[in-house]
Amino acid sequence: MAEDYQKILDDLRTGKLKEYDVEMDHFMEFQHVLMNYQYKKSIVGEAKRGGGAVYHFDDGSRSNN
Repeated sequence: MAEDYQKILDDLRTGKLKEYDVEMDHFMEFQHVLMNYQYKKSIVGEAKRGGGAVYHFDDGSRSNN
């Protein structure tokens, strides 16, 4: 079953998902959809040791105290 990455990105943006874990095997597929996503600059990924990444939405409202 193929993942609906567009819906996952929308769910991250709207807060339905807090984060999304992308395994190394699916990274390039996800990355292709992300690069064409309207709000891509607000989707932040952090690489995982061993491959893959965890993505979350950052609306820029966090302050650095």
